[in-house]
Amino acid sequence: MNKIDEAKQLLEAMGLPERQQNVRSALTLLALCNLTENETWKNAKAVSMSVVGNKENARYEGVMRFIAEHYNKQYAENSRETFRRQTLHQFVQAGIVIHNPEQPMLPTNSKDNHYRLSPEALRLIRAFDTRYWNKELKYFKENVGLLRDKYYKRRELRKIPVRLKDGTELSFSPGKHNEVQIAVITEFASRFAPGSELLYVGDTSRKNLYLDNKSLKKLGIYIDEHSKLPDVILYDKKSKWLFLVEAVTSHGPVSPKRIVELELMLKNCQAGKIYVTAFSDLNEFKRHAPDIAWETEVWVVSFPDHMIHFNGDKFLGPRS
Repeated sequence: MNKIDEAKQLLEAMGLPERQQNVRSALTLLALCNLTENETWKNAKAVSMSVVGNKENARYEGVMRFIAEHYNKQYAENSRETFRRQTLHQFVQAGIVIHNPEQPMLPTNSKDNHYRLSPEALRLIRAFDTRYWNKELKYFKENVGLLRDKYYKRRELRKIPVRLKDGTELSFSPGKHNEVQIAVITEFASRFAPGSELLYVGDTSRKNLYLDNKSLKKLGIYIDEHSKLPDVILYDKKSKWLFLVEAVTSHGPVSPKRIVELELMLKNCQAGKIYVTAFSDLNEFKRHAPDIAWETEVWVVSFPDHMIHFNGDKFLGPRS
């Protein structure tokens, strides 16, 4: 295993989220340890470093310059914000690194901003691949904790709960796309599909947040992990209408191409199909209007009592 792979292993053990277990973060850790490829982890040092560094009059050596010199990996100078926001910020939150330990009152835009390994992180890093590793990892977890767990708890607290008619509670991740999906379930359904049941809804962080596979099979809809379902599926038993809703915040209205895909997937379903594209506001609708298929419906969250009909001769209902 080379030094970069070992650094990734350390980052995982210290609880960094998966996005911070990449090559850039591994190289950053090696730079902050002042370690080259052929040195052992027990030789790690806590050295204050800036992000970029420069050859002349530099108070602190730069992480990016160290990486370029010792690991032959060149990052463009404008990558400094990526290092700050996508690696060092998380290192600080995880207790691995201290920001400005030598000059705590530095302004955020100071050229002298710097980072240094925390004593707890240095202690753990020096024990890597030694008989003291498990003991030191336990100490680190007890005294610093895992950022991965902190992020998970924070995400759970931010989730948006939605209770279905049968008492089932769904927890949606925060975000514009999920807000539109929630509005479809709570606002659109009550106005235009009263009495309907939710058969499927996804989540931006979990594909099948709610899936009533039994009811879908009864309707002749058979899916697997590769099926590209609409964002929300509602079924009105009384009318035998199936509402297939795409929630659009950046891409993906019910286009002619999308209808062909869905019709193929629903070829054994005898229920009447109603295709709906849901938007958060009129501006989003206007951006996608040229791509919307005829004989479909449009619903806008900001105007919940109204529908826009792209089917001309019918108000609301399945097409033959």
